[in-house]
Amino acid sequence: MYEIDRLDIKILGALQTDGRMSNLKLAEVVSLSPTAVLARVQKLTKEGYILGYEARLNPLKLDAGMLIFVEVLLDRTTPNVFDAFRAAVQVRSEIMECHMVAGGFDYLLKTRVANMEAYREFAGEVLWQMPGVRETRTYVVMEEVKNSHRLPALG
Repeated sequence: MYEIDRLDIKILGALQTDGRMSNLKLAEVVSLSPTAVLARVQKLTKEGYILGYEARLNPLKLDAGMLIFVEVLLDRTTPNVFDAFRAAVQVRSEIMECHMVAGGFDYLLKTRVANMEAYREFAGEVLWQMPGVRETRTYVVMEEVKNSHRLPALG
């Protein structure tokens, strides 16, 4: 297993701040040669520290301005019900995140839709028809106070 050092952490922090940073700029930021930085980034990617790169898009401009969290309680907690539910979640673009959780329900979903009408349609035609769903609780976000994908201690 690859052991990351302080330079790797510095590289990860810089890329977390700006994933489009050129290799030359990254080398300058971390005070290494471009060749050494490229080798480290390739190693960090190969070892699974870097999962990929993506643009952060503005949901308000792309007809996905309503953010909704949904607690999902399944009717049974058996492996086949879990598998069927997870598979159904994977194909729905409205579901941005799905987390199995401990507590009073089984899954927490993060969804984005255009408006309440779109959510009602999604809930009735999709969510409540998903395998094993017994009950849901919906939380419409009134204000996004903080929205970050940055891991702590990396900048």
